[in-house]
Amino acid sequence: MPHQHFQECIDACNACAVICNHCAVSSLQEQDVKDLARCIQLDLECATICNAAVQIMSMDGELSAQVCQLCADACTRCAEECEKHAHMEHCRECAEACRKCAETCVQMAEHA
Repeated sequence: MPHQHFQECIDACNACAVICNHCAVSSLQEQDVKDLARCIQLDLECATICNAAVQIMSMDGELSAQVCQLCADACTRCAEECEKHAHMEHCRECAEACRKCAETCVQMAEHA
C-alpha cells in the first residue's frame, strides 16, 4: 500500500478529528456556549482539515506535505484555544490530541 509511510500521521489525524468533533459537541452542551464560540469553530475547522489530510495521504498525494503543514497549523490553533478552557475535560483532551497531531504532521511534512 503506497500510503503506509503516512500511517502514523493518518492515525494521529483520525484521532484528532474524532476528539475535535467530540469537543465541539460537548462545548455546545456547556452553559456558556457563547464563550466557547471560537473553540467550537476551531474544533470543527481542525477536524475538517484533519479529515482532508487523511484523504490526501491515503492517496499518497503530491500535496501531502503541504496539507499536513496546514493541518499542523490548524491543530496548533485549536490546541491553544482549548488550553484556555482546560478546566473542561473535553477541551483538555482535545488540546492534547491536537498537540500530538501537530507534532506528527510537522514531522511528516518535513520528511515527505
